[in-house]
Amino acid sequence: MAEELQPGMEAPDFTLPTGDGRTISLHDFRGKTVVLYFYPKDNTSGCTAEACSFRDNDAALQQAGAVVLGVSPDSPKSHAGFAAKYGLPFPLLADTDHRVATAYGVWKQKSMYGRQYMGIERTTFLIGPDGKIKRIWPKVKVNGHVEEVLAALAEPA
Repeated sequence: MAEELQPGMEAPDFTLPTGDGRTISLHDFRGKTVVLYFYPKDNTSGCTAEACSFRDNDAALQQAGAVVLGVSPDSPKSHAGFAAKYGLPFPLLADTDHRVATAYGVWKQKSMYGRQYMGIERTTFLIGPDGKIKRIWPKVKVNGHVEEVLAALAEPA
């Protein structure tokens, strides 16, 4: 098991495919603040609400100097449909083998209706321009989350 990530640590680099046919690496965004959010599944109620909340606050996030990247285990094709359906202005990354979710410690055993299964624990990482983790929000509650991220972005460095 990898060491649990903490603020101040280097964010694990990765390269993943997007829904629009590109490949994106975390190191492509050096010099920018990255809001990296992990979510369980495209087109589910909580994940749709979270994605739409980031979408609705995209201008404020950009104004704060942040780039948003969403990550889930869904396929690039699923991401393309999800992004198109809701007009999402930021890339959704396909972590189909859970490699990145595992590196970030968000691929966890979950339980629903008494059934145990592995899945993404909704978590957001704020990564500074230097590539270091500035803040981690584990077990994100969707309502009010983007406002928390914006407040953190407004804090002095």
